Amino acid sequence: MGSVVESTNKEVNGSVAVKNPTVVFVLGGPGSGKGTQCTNIVQHFGYTHLSAGDLLRAEIKSGSENGTMIQNMIKEGKIVPSEVTIKLLQRAMLESGNDKFLIDGFPRNEENRAAFEEVTKIEPAFVLFFDCPEEEMERRLLSRNQGREDDNIETIRKRFKVFLESSLPVIEHYTAREKVRKIDAGRPVEEVFESVKAVFTPKDEKAD
Repeated sequence: MGSVVESTNKEVNGSVAVKNPTVVFVLGGPGSGKGTQCTNIVQHFGYTHLSAGDLLRAEIKSGSENGTMIQNMIKEGKIVPSEVTIKLLQRAMLESGNDKFLIDGFPRNEENRAAFEEVTKIEPAFVLFFDCPEEEMERRLLSRNQGREDDNIETIRKRFKVFLESSLPVIEHYTAREKVRKIDAGRPVEEVFESVKAVFTPKDEKAD
């Protein structure tokens, strides 16, 4: 039985066939409102929204050999290799027929980031970072009625800690390359989207 990476490789031959795709990484802590804003960006700017977590879950659900391997790794508490997630992202990019992508919740850490650029040969156009105060994210997560059992205070704080420790080096890497667009995500949804729109609107269209 081949490795997870091999079995994903069988499905995607090497690189993305999309010519010069525009990729935007979307990062932000749990409860920062990334999902809501990604929906708005898709509607207004025609991007395809790809969530790394959703793709992994869909692959597991599909019952494919690859999905079973991913499920077993998660059950055993192992981290799914970056290459596996990247191949799923590549396949989704190919299948979408689009050339503009929001990649949400990935890269989760510096290793993910380096692997993505190495495997796909794509550097993101920029990173959209939803910066939200921890107290506000906590309040949102506790008040949302999604029945998520991981939305209790101890787990929430643990998720914040993991996000900070693993994602900040990614944000710092792209900050050094002047590719981070930081959005104050502690405000109401409409106000946050006004800031998002300013980031996505070409400069020549902003002129009066």
